[in-house]
Amino acid sequence: MQTMSVQVGSAAQPQNAKPDEIARRTANFHPSIWGDQFINYDDSQYMITHAHKQGQVDELKEVVRREVFTTSAGDLSHQLKLIDAIQRLGVAYHFEREIEEALERMRNTLHDHDSDDDGDLYNVALCFRLLRQHGHNVSCDIFNKFKDENGSFKESLIADVSGMLSFYEATHLRVHGEDILEEALTFTTTHLESATTPVSNPLAAKITQALERPLRKSLERLGARRYISIYQDEASHNECLLKLAKLDFNLVQPLHKKELQEITRWWRALDFERKLPFARDRMVELYFWIVGVYFEPQYSVGRKIMTKVSVLLTILDDIYDAFGTFEELVIFTEAIDRWDVNCMDELPDYMQIYYRTLLNLFNEIEDEMVKQGNSYRIYYAKEAAKASCQAYFAEARWLHEGCIPSMEEYMHVAATTVGNRLLATMSLLGMGDVVTKEVFEWLFSNPKILRASNIMFRLMDDIAGSKFEKERGHVASSIDCYMKQYGVSEEETLDVFNKQVVDLWKDINEEILIKPTAVPRPVLICVLNLTRVVDLLYKKGDDFTHVGKLMKDTITSLYIDPVPL
Repeated sequence: MQTMSVQVGSAAQPQNAKPDEIARRTANFHPSIWGDQFINYDDSQYMITHAHKQGQVDELKEVVRREVFTTSAGDLSHQLKLIDAIQRLGVAYHFEREIEEALERMRNTLHDHDSDDDGDLYNVALCFRLLRQHGHNVSCDIFNKFKDENGSFKESLIADVSGMLSFYEATHLRVHGEDILEEALTFTTTHLESATTPVSNPLAAKITQALERPLRKSLERLGARRYISIYQDEASHNECLLKLAKLDFNLVQPLHKKELQEITRWWRALDFERKLPFARDRMVELYFWIVGVYFEPQYSVGRKIMTKVSVLLTILDDIYDAFGTFEELVIFTEAIDRWDVNCMDELPDYMQIYYRTLLNLFNEIEDEMVKQGNSYRIYYAKEAAKASCQAYFAEARWLHEGCIPSMEEYMHVAATTVGNRLLATMSLLGMGDVVTKEVFEWLFSNPKILRASNIMFRLMDDIAGSKFEKERGHVASSIDCYMKQYGVSEEETLDVFNKQVVDLWKDINEEILIKPTAVPRPVLICVLNLTRVVDLLYKKGDDFTHVGKLMKDTITSLYIDPVPL
């Protein structure tokens, strides 16, 4: 891990100055839009019906298990469709072992029939996508049979809209050098865009959603909420599976509400709105972010830890980015590096408030880790937090010195300040026995999948937020660094960055297909999910700092409105 020595000299002088006597950059963030929405949650009604609903879910799970994995086992096409529906409806976590076994059998079948000309586009593409999603590196050569003698995709495919949609979704699992999938993405996108014009097309809603956000980039919980309404309108839908998805969603939602209530109480007790009024209050949005990483009931403790840490990380960002003077940041970075309550007196009042809260939270997390028998994990959590501060300080130094670093220097630091590495580390704390010390060591070696995710986050964040940042006097962004280093326009720079984001997705896909995987698959999926959240929040502008309609509607659909039964 790269560390940075921080010189503490005459910098200690501002501690006596009152914060309001010092000229500071502020960002004028809008307040939280949620009010008391979550703190007032009353779960008494839920508790009355919980056992009954849980019983219904358990019964339906058995019916679905029988129908999908026993009765349908002989009908490959039917079973593929059901497994796809299970995943898209957000209930795959109940059937992980069965899905793995079924896909393993399908993979063997695929090898047995490698040279055969059987299989329509829909089924071949669906099988390819499901297998790759689960880490089976199926060759893209299976799509060669859909080309004509001139090497173009057959014209007859255009009329097969469901096949084209299935093929389009499959292309997002591509890795570097898969030209046939690059061609297929262009081919399917072009024809699907024209297929949405007749709204009467029963697939129109699915196509619109897929073009907006393909499955590879979709958050599981949010995708499930949306897919339930699409699936119930399909003539061939499985009634038991649909009912299970609705009940399960409504059973997990109150748990998420309860967690939100608990975290809101913690946040209100800190009273940062009064004590640190310069900071963003994005607690609810951050909780949404964390549910995007893992939503399942068994990760409840992990979600609470991650959300609280990400709340403090956001405020840390605001201290370094907007409020702290350079002199204050020197002693603050040193204090965090020492991680010692005795450093408190050296800090200005507002930094003391933050520092005490940070140390208290990590003590709380350490108690939880000791209780679980995983006390070694807190070391990695603290080291990741220190690394974030050191990277923030490097950016503050650039701003202080009016420096625009080279692209390489910038990315080395700025890929850490996005916070992904800290969040990935914190996600491991709440993942139970699947995580070992070796997994933390792997993460701290900056593996390719995390590197790709970090760079993507940084580029998308800079593209989305650079205008706002410039208005308030901010460290140079990747856009500034690239334009200066290569002497190109902003438009050319954005074009390069957008192409790079596409390539980074291929890096992530590649890492999930390597067998044997360096770490357990759920760990890789966590990094994938962190990337998906970023893609959602920054694709069309910054919908995190400046909360808009998309974020408001999304959170309402996940944590306020139950699914109509």
